[in-house]
Amino acid sequence: MSHEKSTEKARTLIEALPWLARFHGATIVIKYGGHAMTEPHLREQFADDVVFLRYAGLKPVIVHGGGPQINAHLDRLGIESSFTAGLRVTTPEAMQVVRMVLVGQVNRDVVGTINRHGPFAVGLSGEDAHLFTAQRKHAMVDGALVDIGQVGEIVRVEPGAVRALLDNGRIPVISSIARGEDGTVYNVNADTAAAALAVALGAVKLIVLTDVEGLYADWPNSTEVIRRIWADDLAELLPTLSSGMVPKMEACLAAVQGGVAQAHVLDGRMPHSVLLEIFTAEGIGTMVLPEPTDLKEHV
Repeated sequence: MSHEKSTEKARTLIEALPWLARFHGATIVIKYGGHAMTEPHLREQFADDVVFLRYAGLKPVIVHGGGPQINAHLDRLGIESSFTAGLRVTTPEAMQVVRMVLVGQVNRDVVGTINRHGPFAVGLSGEDAHLFTAQRKHAMVDGALVDIGQVGEIVRVEPGAVRALLDNGRIPVISSIARGEDGTVYNVNADTAAAALAVALGAVKLIVLTDVEGLYADWPNSTEVIRRIWADDLAELLPTLSSGMVPKMEACLAAVQGGVAQAHVLDGRMPHSVLLEIFTAEGIGTMVLPEPTDLKEHV
């Protein structure tokens, strides 16, 4: 390796020093999905990033979805699946598949990829230890509520099991399934679940990985990314956003309104995007902050 390359690596490490000091011991909740979850090389790089965070003294928590995997399995079984107002209509038959794929397949894959580096990751479902309790959620269509089956909205989080794993040096990996008070199992949006858990854990950051660079200022007319946005401004902007971005930005808004210092939407297709956000001065993607007075510097 040349002297110049060695020096550049040293500069990179030194640049990360303030962020290593600031976030040592802090909890970071990462919503994992999109291409970062389905492409093999990105899966491995994501696992590298998460284990790096663990060794750097942070406490990462992963909440994952699995839409593409669910779609593929429903297709193989010949079970029709539709969406209403951006939410999957989840019949009891479809719910069995959703639960099986998220808990039995996707969760196992994420845990296994991380654990190639050591005995770190432990898989959980939102059903375990009453982590997530949900109630039935209805879709709003033309001003009317529509029943879309076993789709849930989180009403309570019991984070004790997750805290115990973090205290034991583990990396919790959580699938977004929840139970209702009556025992009904619900499919819960993973963005929403990640935000609720970040608030319950008192996390310093919520990071939402997606397949775009961030929140665009004037989509589809422009690809300029909004780098920072305040909660009040985001709340005003929400009704104008594309349906795909709404749950992600709603999750970020709910997180910062619930006490999380910052929430971020990042492009999970970019290699090591999580590390670039946390350990560089510029950061990447879109950062959501509670109030203008809270902005001192990138954190």
